[in-house]
Amino acid sequence: MGRLSIQDILEEIEKKINTNMDDLNAKASHMTKDGVYDCNSYDWWTSGFWPGMLWVMYEMTGKDKYKNAAWDFDEKIETLYLLENRFHHDVGFQFLPTAVIKYKITGDEDARRRGLFAANFLAGRFNIAGKFIRAWNQVDKIGWSIIDTCMNLSLLFWASAESGDPRFKHIAVAHADTVIRDFIREDGSVKHVVCFDPETGEVVDENGGQGYGPGSSWSRGQAWAIYGMANCYKSTGDIKYLKASIKVAKYFISCLPEDNIAYWDFRLPSNIGEPRDTSAAACAASGMLEIAECLSKEEGLIYKNWAEKILFSLTENYSTFNKPEEEGILTSATSNKPGNVGINVSLIYGDYFFIEGISKLLGWKRSIF
Repeated sequence: MGRLSIQDILEEIEKKINTNMDDLNAKASHMTKDGVYDCNSYDWWTSGFWPGMLWVMYEMTGKDKYKNAAWDFDEKIETLYLLENRFHHDVGFQFLPTAVIKYKITGDEDARRRGLFAANFLAGRFNIAGKFIRAWNQVDKIGWSIIDTCMNLSLLFWASAESGDPRFKHIAVAHADTVIRDFIREDGSVKHVVCFDPETGEVVDENGGQGYGPGSSWSRGQAWAIYGMANCYKSTGDIKYLKASIKVAKYFISCLPEDNIAYWDFRLPSNIGEPRDTSAAACAASGMLEIAECLSKEEGLIYKNWAEKILFSLTENYSTFNKPEEEGILTSATSNKPGNVGINVSLIYGDYFFIEGISKLLGWKRSIF
């Protein structure tokens, strides 16, 4: 696809969303198979991204059909709290793009309640000894924390401001400080999984997680850190978080191949035959736009320009605008290469962050995360 303007890209996105609205509104999607998005339970961690796309489109177009389609997703997700479920550290990914943004835009009090409920749940996963938020629910992973969690801290910062209760902010800051200390390496690369002794809080291991292995640099983890640390700066004004975000962004940029779309890990023995991860690229680009907003216009232009390079490359080389049979917007995403899951597919969060990045370039200021 040739070079489109940013406005043209948004119009292509809208066509895609309109085509897929009936199907995607009936399910909680994660990845595509043969071009069609799957269907998960609403307690799955990706259930908030499709409604998040709808809320962004409502803000960008003013069309009520997007608001109406997104309206009841927070209720659908909340209902599963009364059943045996799989909720964990990613409730921010589920309730920020549903309940919280719904409340911010419409003032709906039930949405506010649901957002605060989710924040209480997330705060309850905090390990005081290690000053980290526990990731998953398995008994053998009680001390495991992952870089993805820093993207969910915005839920806690919002809850603190909304309720007036500083405990949410205290937990978010404590975890963010742990990310700087134990996850982000000196060169700006990032660990995916850090294993703590849940009793003492001491670091006992580094797990490669969805990266190539211990010591590697999983590209989507880099993107989570770029965006998450920028958000922590926005919520606290503490410059150390902005510096951390910039350090990771510089590493991310330095590792990009010629077309500016990351491979799934930045420390592979060889890139030959290895898949890209367009979801990492989209998330990193949107995160770099957050960095740009935190800096002077001149300093921020560096990161805005890189975000534009990535977003245009995604459009020209990896979008499905000319493929009506594809429900996803971006191809060539990688969910979990070591687990052989979701390779060269569309991922709903990749599509979300792509839409978010394009909307920011068009002046959208209300960040969901």
